[in-house]
Amino acid sequence: GFNLTPVLWRKLPGSKSAGRVQSVALKIITERELEIERFNPEEYWSLKAKFNKDENKDFEGRLVNFNNKKIDKLSIKKDLEASEILNKIQSSRYKIRDIQKKETKRNPYAAFTTSSMQIEASRKLGFSANQTMRSAQKLYEGTEIDGEPTGLITYMRTDSVMMSKDAIKEVRDYVLEKLGQDYLPSEHRVYKSKAKNAQEAHECIRPTNVNLTPQILKKNLNTDEYKLYEIIWQRAVSSQMASAIIDQVSVNITNDSENIIFRSNGSSIKFPGMLAVYTESKEEDKKDDEDENSNLLPPLEINDSLNLIKAEKNQHFTMPPPRYTEASLVKKLEELGIGRPSTYASIIKVLQDREYVVIDKKRFNPHDRGRVVSVFLENYFNQYVEYDFTASMENQLDEISDGKLNWKEVIKNFWETFKVLCDDTIGKSNREIIDVLDGSL
Repeated sequence: GFNLTPVLWRKLPGSKSAGRVQSVALKIITERELEIERFNPEEYWSLKAKFNKDENKDFEGRLVNFNNKKIDKLSIKKDLEASEILNKIQSSRYKIRDIQKKETKRNPYAAFTTSSMQIEASRKLGFSANQTMRSAQKLYEGTEIDGEPTGLITYMRTDSVMMSKDAIKEVRDYVLEKLGQDYLPSEHRVYKSKAKNAQEAHECIRPTNVNLTPQILKKNLNTDEYKLYEIIWQRAVSSQMASAIIDQVSVNITNDSENIIFRSNGSSIKFPGMLAVYTESKEEDKKDDEDENSNLLPPLEINDSLNLIKAEKNQHFTMPPPRYTEASLVKKLEELGIGRPSTYASIIKVLQDREYVVIDKKRFNPHDRGRVVSVFLENYFNQYVEYDFTASMENQLDEISDGKLNWKEVIKNFWETFKVLCDDTIGKSNREIIDVLDGSL
C-alpha cells in the first residue's frame, strides 16, 4: 500500500489509496456488481395449494411432480403451461400418499470470535462492523459494579473458539442451576477453529462472569452495549448446552390418478436444548427456505382424504446475486483467508472514507471511483489483488512468526518484482492508461 498509493495519486487523480486487504475487499465488491450487471433474469412459475382435513387447520403444499415429471424451481417457464396445470389441479381430489417423520438435532454454535460476532451483530442487531467493535471495546474496558471496576467480556480481537476450563465449568454450573440437568450434555463441548491462519493467542469472546446476566447489567449499559452483551452472553452460554431436538415431517399429497404430487414440510421443536437461550439469525437471502420448514402440520394419516381449499400459480423471475452486506463481506474475506478479523472493521471504514463504495440499504455499492481503481489494479497489479496471493501472504507471515521461514527471503522475493512493476507503471503515459481502462470498462 505504501508504494502503490503514490502510483495511484499520479495515474488516477482523486484516488486516495490501495492496500493488501482493502484492494481485495474492493475487488470482491466490484466483481459482484459486474455479475449483477451481466445478469439476465429468467421467468418461471410455481404452483401452491392449500389443503385441510375435516375443517382442521389449513396447511400449504407445493407442486413437486406432474405427469411423472419432477417439478424443479425452473421447470415451468410460461404462464400458459402454469394455467393448464392449475386447471388439472383444481379439478382433482386429494389424499395423503405418504408421511415421513424424522428427528434431527441442532447443535449449538461455538462462542464468538471477532468475525462471527461482527457477522451476527450485523444480521441480528443491524450494527456496522465499526459500531460492533466500539461497543465491544466498551464492554471489555468494563463499568463499575457495586463500586468495583469490572471488565464484562474477554478480549474482543480473537480468532479462537476455545473457552478456558474455568469458564466452561462456570457456564455448566449456571445451566444446571437455572435450566436443569436435561439442558446439559454429559461432557463439556470442545470447538475447533475453521478459519484459515487463525491466531489463537486469546480465548473466545465470552462474559467474564456468566452470573452477570444481560438483565442484571441493563441499567449499567447503553442500548448498543446491552444488545451486544446480550448476544455474547447467550452465545457463550448456549455453546455448552444440549442440542435441540427437532421433529421434521414431510407429507406427500396426491390426486386419485397419482399424476399430481404436492409436498408439505413441517417441523416442531421436541426439546429446545440450546434454543432455550439462543437462536442464530439467517442471512436475508436464505430466509425463504427456512420459512417453508417452519409449517406446523395437523395430525395426518396415510390415505386421509383432504379438501383442496385453493390452488394458485405465481410468476417469479430469477434474481441476480445480492450485493454484499458487511456481514457477508466479512464472511467472504474470512473464507478466502484474507486479512485478520480484528482489521475487518477498519478495512470496511477505509473503503467508505475513500469514497470507493457507498452503502445503500445496508449493502455495498461500488462508487465509480472504486470501480476505476479496481480495474486499474486488475490490469497493472493483477497478481497482487488475486485472492490467493493475499491469502498465501498471510500464510507466509504466519510461518515467519513460527520461525519456519526467513523473513528477509520472503520480503526480497516480493520486493524484486513489485518494485519493477511500480516503476514500470509510473513510466506509462496517461493516454495509454486511459485506453486500457476504457477497454476494460
